[in-house]
Amino acid sequence: MRSDYDCIVVGAGPAGSMAAEAAARKGLRTLLLEKDREIGVPVRCAEGVGERELTELVQPRERWVANVVQGAVLIAPNGKEVVIEGNGDRGLVLDRKIFDYDLAAMAAAHGAEIATKAYVFDVLRTDGRVTGVRVQHLGRTHDIRARVVIGADGVESRVGRFAGLHTALKLRNLGSCLQVTLANIRVDPRYVYAYFGEAVAPGGYLWIFPKSETEANVGIGILGPYTKQRSAMRYLDDFLRRRFPHAAVLYTVAGCVPVAKTLKKIIAPGLMLAGDAAHQVNPVTGGGIITAMFAGRLAGNVAAKAIAANDVSENMLNEYAREWHRQVGQKHERLYRVKESIIKLRDADFNRLAEIMQDIPPEERTLLTVLKKALMRKPALILDLVRAFMG
Repeated sequence: MRSDYDCIVVGAGPAGSMAAEAAARKGLRTLLLEKDREIGVPVRCAEGVGERELTELVQPRERWVANVVQGAVLIAPNGKEVVIEGNGDRGLVLDRKIFDYDLAAMAAAHGAEIATKAYVFDVLRTDGRVTGVRVQHLGRTHDIRARVVIGADGVESRVGRFAGLHTALKLRNLGSCLQVTLANIRVDPRYVYAYFGEAVAPGGYLWIFPKSETEANVGIGILGPYTKQRSAMRYLDDFLRRRFPHAAVLYTVAGCVPVAKTLKKIIAPGLMLAGDAAHQVNPVTGGGIITAMFAGRLAGNVAAKAIAANDVSENMLNEYAREWHRQVGQKHERLYRVKESIIKLRDADFNRLAEIMQDIPPEERTLLTVLKKALMRKPALILDLVRAFMG
């Protein structure tokens, strides 16, 4: 590593690698730092994305895709199932280890330097502006300067805090998540599954994302306040004993997901935050791969523009915040209001919703329809939903 760069990106997940690739593609001397020893590990994700959304950002590679799904099955507390067909809009269950690795390799192919086992424990500041990072790498401490730093270091982001940004989450906006990858099971790989109910996943849902007929990611996400009496692990263990008593656990991962509005401030002089670090996650589903990739690419492009103008002030970098809000952030604010209403639904509400949806012809069932029915007595939220889903 050199002692100075145009752009340093902290965190080699989808947001960080896309940021590094965009910056390097524009000719910036770019350094991508990853605290873990291997990019793509650990996998803290259900690994599901929409094929259309992914293709808008990058051309998918066959080796990224573990399974292709055609729809979703929603299961109410009383066991009633609602099947939602994708009607040609397919979903992909990724292999995140390969996917993340390749995104980083794409950044490297455009000239970005990469260092793993690189733990950033502080930022450098000069006259109130972020001017680099302090990093431990292979037993040595380095001060590395940069004209722009992009923090893509996840929900536990230190970079934002080091720079003085308020990144704390309220407990009600933090999803406690646990996931296992199971083998020796039987599941229909054409669908992803979501279970709802106070006995299964209060204040959230439990999912099955098949990777094949015999392997799947099975996980749970519940909001922080619901973990006070019972942990996400206990809810998931109970489900696994009932649904997959003979499964073999290949992989276990735990973590938190921000199901909040985007941070009020995602920039500071010399700094931008992207992905989970900026709380750029869909508040209803908890999905964040696509939005992280979009935000990372946007941040990398704005970094290049700012450096070309020799202006990395907060005012200049605010183009990133404005564009994020215009293209995605407003949608997430609407979905946040929807999430706040959905978490108030009780088992009887979910059961009634399943009955209503079963009376709708399968070809007319969509996620938008499900949510509209759930909020049928809240016309303002239905308008938010339509605006969010229809752009």
